[in-house]
Amino acid sequence: MRIWDLPPERLCRSHLLGEHRELHAIWSVLTNNRKGYSNHPEVLRWRGRLKALFLRHEDLAAEMMRRGYLHKSPLDSALARGMAEQTVRVDSAEDQIRRLRNKRCECDV
Repeated sequence: MRIWDLPPERLCRSHLLGEHRELHAIWSVLTNNRKGYSNHPEVLRWRGRLKALFLRHEDLAAEMMRRGYLHKSPLDSALARGMAEQTVRVDSAEDQIRRLRNKRCECDV
């Protein structure tokens, strides 16, 4: 599971769509109190920050639509509570950029 701490417009198709899918999984774990993956570091860093996760989703959806994808999976804004900014990182931005460069994908890093 990974939510990148980079602007969505810098992500290649694969990482943009993959992050969107994983964000929905994290949202489901947190809003439905699901046990699976509940102790994963990427899930833990979003506890108490559903507003920030919601806003990240909005940014991803906007970028998807800008690229011509249909977006038909909105999140329930009534559940978007807590901090509106994500300040916790699993990896530093530099490590994330290095990881993406090593994948040799089309990400703009």
